[in-house]
Amino acid sequence: MKVLIIGAGPAGLSCGYELTKAGIGVEIYEASPYVGGMARSFDLWGQRVDMGPHRFFSREKHINEFFTTLVKDDYTLVNRLTRIYYRNRFFHYPIKLFNVLLNLPPFTILSILWEYLRIRLFPYKNPTTFEEWVSNRFGRKLFEIFFKHYSEKLWGISTSKIDADWAAQRIKSLSLWEAVISAIFGNKGDKHKTLLDQFAYPNNGTGTLYERAAEYITAHGGKVTLQNPVKKVIQDAGGRVNGIELKDGTIVLADRVVSTMPLTLMVKGLKDVPADVISAAEKLYFRNTILVYLEVDSMDLFKDNWIYVHSPEVKHGRITNFRNWSKELNRDKKTTILCMEFWAFDHDEIWKDKDENIAGLAMKEIHIMKLVPPQTKILNTFVLRVPRCYPVYETGYQVNLKKVENYLDTVENLIPIGRYGAFKYNNQDHSILMGILAADKITQGLDTDLWKINTDVEYQEEARIKDVLIQ
Repeated sequence: MKVLIIGAGPAGLSCGYELTKAGIGVEIYEASPYVGGMARSFDLWGQRVDMGPHRFFSREKHINEFFTTLVKDDYTLVNRLTRIYYRNRFFHYPIKLFNVLLNLPPFTILSILWEYLRIRLFPYKNPTTFEEWVSNRFGRKLFEIFFKHYSEKLWGISTSKIDADWAAQRIKSLSLWEAVISAIFGNKGDKHKTLLDQFAYPNNGTGTLYERAAEYITAHGGKVTLQNPVKKVIQDAGGRVNGIELKDGTIVLADRVVSTMPLTLMVKGLKDVPADVISAAEKLYFRNTILVYLEVDSMDLFKDNWIYVHSPEVKHGRITNFRNWSKELNRDKKTTILCMEFWAFDHDEIWKDKDENIAGLAMKEIHIMKLVPPQTKILNTFVLRVPRCYPVYETGYQVNLKKVENYLDTVENLIPIGRYGAFKYNNQDHSILMGILAADKITQGLDTDLWKINTDVEYQEEARIKDVLIQ
């Protein structure tokens, strides 16, 4: 058997790795010059960085086997420090009761409690939006402080238009009461996935995992081809997928195709797709990311691994401090590399703006937040645009996605997986699991419903797919 895999990100490489171990012929085609997708690592100013924060923590044995087999003991257990920045104040995340009490005025605290009690008495029935779902769990006031501004930066639409699915996937069953209990007594047993305070991290960057998977594949007869974009998936006269067409027109035939290319693009490339399915695919869309890296002439700026920026007075939404991950990243350099994240659509001005203007905005905002002292030099800047990072969960998107899913289930020999390929807001753990289970479908003929990973809470609590932790 020969399997073609489109994309060398976490999903594609984990699938290729498992197939290679099983003796299946694998060829992976990646459009970029790198492996790892959005979880890749790269060298910058004599140090090593990731594309934003990527932590690894899972109790799912298949994911852990993938990690430990490839990384072995070449990793660090990092004590997580993550805070929320809101209106010139820093709030610990997970929340710490006294930190909240000290940071918020008494009137605001009373308002939080009042709004929480009110929503418990008069909740939104059948909440369909992110705004309604979170307000039901935490009350309206806490939603406005800690959820609204960040979410609207990330998605570019009002929280009243973001589907409740996103909250259900990322926050799970956590409530205000449980958060307060956790703040007082600690998150014993790591009960809630959003409250984990330690994670595993490969010493040379999260991309190490995927670099080693690619090395294993090529060392065992597989093929990983970079800078070789796929134009479309091709089908035989009966509609069965039997290969791919590369951008240069080359045809590559195979028994199966595993696709991690953006679902919306892949569907449009298939032949004889019904008009209503094409229409549904066109209503699904992605959000882009702009990463701005700053090299700062200091070794001691702040202790956080990353900070969520909820304040509406700045445009960026998250900051990663690579000084605080593994010492191997810094390579004895005496400077700190920060990564600031801005989000945009193709038509937004910031996406089309010049790199120097975006870097200037990042430097201005880092000083507004007082994370870099005015007298401390910013030595270098680097801007990296990453298109189609986040599948946008606009209210009602499930109807369109389900129509596409149902159609693709009828296309033989095709398996879409990953954040792009399945239009799922995966972290790397989810994508790895999708890749592993896709390989199982091929090698063992299992009837696993991959669409449900990172969507159906009950499905994820089953023995094979439980406790895949959020990022």
